[in-house]
Amino acid sequence: MNTRAVYVPTPDGTALATDVCLPDAPRPLPAVVIRTPYGREAHRAELRGWASHGFAALAQDVRGRHGSPGEWHPYRDHERADGAATVAWMRAQAWSNGEVVAVGASYAAYCALVTALAAPEAACDAGPDADPGDVHRDGTPDNLRRDGVPDAVIAAVPALGLTETAREPGGPERLWARAGWWAAHGDRRDSDPDALARALADDPRLLEHLPVARLAERLAESLGRELPSWPGLWADRARGRLVALGSTARLPLLAVGGTRDPFAEDTVALWRGWGGPSRLLLGPWGHRLTADPAAPTRARVNLGALYVRWARAALAGRLEPTRHGAIALGDSGRWHSTRLRSTPRPASTQDATAQDATAQEGPEWRAGVDRPEAEWSWSFDSPTGLRLLHGAEFNADPDRPVRSDDLAVPADGERADRCLLLSPPLPRPLDLAGAAVARINVTADTPCADWVVRLTALDPTGRADPLAFGIVRRTGPPGEAADISVPLGTLGRRLPAGTRLRAEIAGHHFPAHARNPHTGEDPVTATRLAPSRRTVNPRGSALHLPVVARRRYVEPAPEICR
Repeated sequence: MNTRAVYVPTPDGTALATDVCLPDAPRPLPAVVIRTPYGREAHRAELRGWASHGFAALAQDVRGRHGSPGEWHPYRDHERADGAATVAWMRAQAWSNGEVVAVGASYAAYCALVTALAAPEAACDAGPDADPGDVHRDGTPDNLRRDGVPDAVIAAVPALGLTETAREPGGPERLWARAGWWAAHGDRRDSDPDALARALADDPRLLEHLPVARLAERLAESLGRELPSWPGLWADRARGRLVALGSTARLPLLAVGGTRDPFAEDTVALWRGWGGPSRLLLGPWGHRLTADPAAPTRARVNLGALYVRWARAALAGRLEPTRHGAIALGDSGRWHSTRLRSTPRPASTQDATAQDATAQEGPEWRAGVDRPEAEWSWSFDSPTGLRLLHGAEFNADPDRPVRSDDLAVPADGERADRCLLLSPPLPRPLDLAGAAVARINVTADTPCADWVVRLTALDPTGRADPLAFGIVRRTGPPGEAADISVPLGTLGRRLPAGTRLRAEIAGHHFPAHARNPHTGEDPVTATRLAPSRRTVNPRGSALHLPVVARRRYVEPAPEICR
């Protein structure tokens, strides 16, 4: 095989630096393309892996990053046009058989998705004989727009846009992660992954700076450079564009994520809403997937081999026209099959009676029709559910917030800063696979309040392991009781017998999330903070977990590739 660097032209004349790795194999060839802001050199081993399996493999620096000229504007429309131009260029090469798979992780997944979903509106070189009337408003000749659409997409830990990366679905701002990403990659041609860590070493209270919109000014003192795009990150509030566009897609999708990845729910939503054949692989991983040294050994998957196998099946049209996949049950080494079927049946009178009796009977479950998962409910007011330890009334003080980087909890309820609950030990092992939610009846004495639910698994020795997390923002009249649903994400875990579940309900989760000022002002622009008095009504609150009612273990690769 051989690798060479080329420059791929785009509609406005900008040429993007691209590595092309071709195998020593009969041609023409199918191809894969990775468009990345993180440096194409980091993908050379990956390109060789694809090439060793008979694919032409390309990695490209996006506009304005590393070897590519131009200006770097994350999540702007140029990714759509540049991606379409690149795919069209690939199809025009002598080594190409016309089949293209767009591949990417994180921001590179965004590049792959916008190329697949909006490429008919993107650009490529029309040539001197093009009819001006056939050119789209962004410069695309209509007769060539289809050439920029890939045949299949592999999207791993996808970053779906400015809003999706900056805010939780429930509204609160992801402060620590965005500050870290912007310090490392924003408004610069190259990357500095440790930039925020150095800034925090110099200024430990950096993330407490108010307003959040002007945090970049203080960060610039440590970085030695400006971050002019930082305020615009928070101005964008449009959410769900790519998921909505995905519902119209007909090409195959492989969505890969981790239950510990902050973008896990976006990964699941993309898979769930996709219009073509779609597969979900959700492992017990964080954002780096299996590359993370902390990834459980028994849950490791050869993702490179799986990607190749899936790409061949997708290009050959061998995938079933369904949406299904596999979720790892933590580090157990077991994978559970998941698929989209009919929604759960509405609760019957009998179901309602069972739910109302939770306080006396403990966890109950209701299974949907043809669903392997069942919903088990732990009431907050039951000795066999979640027992209130303290903090039915607590004070959410943004000057002393509950911290996201500390799992320790207060030993007593004096001056409580959270509501704390604990379950009895599990009498037998429990497999969890699916969506979890906390439904809580609460009151705040401020017009705007964030509600955080953090669920931790305590093994028989007392070791704490994060299990689930959710945060939502609610506005309403102060002192008004409200029933709130806090989504806790998609779980994949096996809990051994003897495990206890500890639930915390708080008003902040700092520094992972910006502090709600409780004044009714936008947390991004607020400069004044106030405490908020909170009440949790245990009798009207419960935790709902997706317990596997019928075990259906699978091997991930065959399940994904059928």
